[in-house]
Amino acid sequence: MTTFSFAHPENFKYQSRTIGIVVFPGVESLDITGPFEVFNFANLGLGQHGIDCDPIYTIKLLGRSPGPVATLSGLQIVAEDIYGDTSTEYDTLLIPGGDISQELHNRELLDWIAAMAPKVRRIASVCTGAFLLAEAGLLDGRIATTHWHYSQQLAECYPNIQVEADRIFIKHGHIFTSGGITSGIDLALALLEEDWGRDLALFVARFLVVFLKRPGGQSQFSSYLSNEAFQRTDLRELQSWIIANLHTELKVETMAERLAMSPRNFARVFLNETGMTPAKFVETARIDQARHFLETTEQSIESVAKKTGFKDPERMRRTFIRQLGINPQNYRQRFGQAASVIGQAWQQ
Repeated sequence: MTTFSFAHPENFKYQSRTIGIVVFPGVESLDITGPFEVFNFANLGLGQHGIDCDPIYTIKLLGRSPGPVATLSGLQIVAEDIYGDTSTEYDTLLIPGGDISQELHNRELLDWIAAMAPKVRRIASVCTGAFLLAEAGLLDGRIATTHWHYSQQLAECYPNIQVEADRIFIKHGHIFTSGGITSGIDLALALLEEDWGRDLALFVARFLVVFLKRPGGQSQFSSYLSNEAFQRTDLRELQSWIIANLHTELKVETMAERLAMSPRNFARVFLNETGMTPAKFVETARIDQARHFLETTEQSIESVAKKTGFKDPERMRRTFIRQLGINPQNYRQRFGQAASVIGQAWQQ
């Protein structure tokens, strides 16, 4: 059994908490099961060590009606209770994401979320669940995040929200929003730490073999290809050429010359078309290619830095820390090792 010492957080108040997790057709199953297991292992951890035999968290899955609900992957999840009753007491409400297209027009759900928000101690979303909080009017004037792929859409649809795409989760008041899918686990660990302290949260994180506080943000999982020029084919061709020539010195003047533009006009057009400066695109492409080498090869850090145009390891290290919040060595340990294990399993 894992050695475990437990210390209460400051201002600790012992109490059992009920967590309601909404389920609906097309919900992303991991948005539900990830946080569910965090709270479940918290119950098991304290119980196994004789600290408390009663569950500290009671988790209820809430649907439009009791019974099985088909998730986005087809996995069936059973709702044991219904949402809609504002008299039911919950400590925390969790709104997952997935295919929310129908739920954005589900006034019963949206009105219930809005009515429950001031009644619960906290309300949280995972992934595109942020759109449901936004549609219920809970994110106006707040800072929020969602899956990086949908962050721009969230900002455009709800301009009163300050969207920060590179955050794993954000707390603003008693409302939490988190990024894409697995970030629901990060969020749940943060909620657990807030309730019971770092010791229990760390115990659960170790048992689940995840970081208590993951290094870097969602940006380490996103792709610069989301900034592809969408109107000008000559710019898209240039972007492809840049990606194929990252090992060379890519000055603005060189790129502008390929499009027969002045450097100033080229920089303006590139920014308007892609939402990022030429220099930022080159840097992001280099990071993406370096990540690929770190994840899938055993090439030295020096070799990766040279091949991706960073020239030297120190420059690549500074860029990784600034953009991803993690240095190349730690990135390889975290993601390269997992890739290696997957590769070995596949070969077997």
